[in-house]
Amino acid sequence: MRNRLETGSRLLFLLMLLCAVCAQAQPSELSPEQAVYQPSPMPDRIVLTWDSDPSVSQAVTWRTDTSVEKAVAQVAIAERGPELEANARTLSARSRELETNLWPAKYHSVTFKDLTPGTLYAYRVGDGSRWSEWFHFRTADAEPEPFTFLYFGDVQNAIRMHGSRVIREAFKQAPDARFMLFAGDLAAGGRDDRLWGEFFGTGGWLFSMIPMIPTPGNTEYESKLLTPHWQAQFTLPLNGIAGLEETNYYIDYQGVRVISLNAIRMQDDQAGWVEQVLANNPNRWTVVTYHYPLYTLRADREDNSYLKRHWKPVFDKYGMDLALNGHDHGYARSHLDHNTVYVCSVAGGKMREVARQPWMARAGDHAQFFQIIRVDGDQLFYEARTASGELYDAFELHKQPGAPNRLVERIPKDVPERLQSGEEILP
Repeated sequence: MRNRLETGSRLLFLLMLLCAVCAQAQPSELSPEQAVYQPSPMPDRIVLTWDSDPSVSQAVTWRTDTSVEKAVAQVAIAERGPELEANARTLSARSRELETNLWPAKYHSVTFKDLTPGTLYAYRVGDGSRWSEWFHFRTADAEPEPFTFLYFGDVQNAIRMHGSRVIREAFKQAPDARFMLFAGDLAAGGRDDRLWGEFFGTGGWLFSMIPMIPTPGNTEYESKLLTPHWQAQFTLPLNGIAGLEETNYYIDYQGVRVISLNAIRMQDDQAGWVEQVLANNPNRWTVVTYHYPLYTLRADREDNSYLKRHWKPVFDKYGMDLALNGHDHGYARSHLDHNTVYVCSVAGGKMREVARQPWMARAGDHAQFFQIIRVDGDQLFYEARTASGELYDAFELHKQPGAPNRLVERIPKDVPERLQSGEEILP
């Protein structure tokens, strides 16, 4: 009898343990805010990036649940009608499993290669039976041509609630944008899958049609370790230094070299790398993005003098044109510093006061911003607009042979500078 009781007790204990494990895995235990971002066999979080030449290639990454065993993508030149599949190439995806704080998921990536420059393509992703819709992308031209891109500071807080309207208003104002540049802190918790769900939900189909150039911020790191979400969900160039793969890189696009520097790790090592990248730069314009600004927006913010010490001499030596940052949750734009204009901006819902300083040509706080940047030959046109679409700041840069850029101020005269800590100032 005692043996049967002991056996029964052990079975009961094992049953209770199994029930506890199952209960932890049940979606019903998730909050409604979490459950809405669960993966399924259908592709989601579809995002375009580049890992090589944008004129002849295009990378796409997407997510499914772990039941998907084989992932594929199809690409074809965009036709007038629906006869896309007949002319499409099918490519097998590289897949990896990611165990997040909420659930396991699979991330898949394909790089379309041997494309024709300046051409509109259609593509879709799936497993051969469950497909996304067909999306479009356009390859870059092989030679310098005018184009527009968008730049966003930190989106990280209140992403779905407040960041969404900024990204969507930016697209409304610049529907011809060729890429979106994000200056770090895309999500406040880099390991929180719900926040990444908010981020990709905010971009929606725009991320599937307008490529992204992201640089990491401090929230993408935890104890100096990059969130595994980063390399799972973005496919980026491997032309940076070892140890900073897909966070430190550069991309050439129609006469502009765009450089991502990792402001969080190995900052001194990147000085030599960026000098080589700038010394061997065939492009007319150079834009750099990194998260921590060289010039902080308040005296009590972190001192980023170590970045200034390592990087600014290289920027000055090679005539960096534009530096795009985040982190300080406000807006400030410099005068011409040697050849460079420095910008710090914020797109999400977290606001901080900005203290006006002599280096600032224009500043603002407690407002969300997006930036429209257009490059056309020897001219660069810049606009900073608020979430409501209001023009807040603008300038032009003009290339001058053998001399620094010429800065032309275009600050709107009827829009005062708005700072929470002081009076409104008209330009």
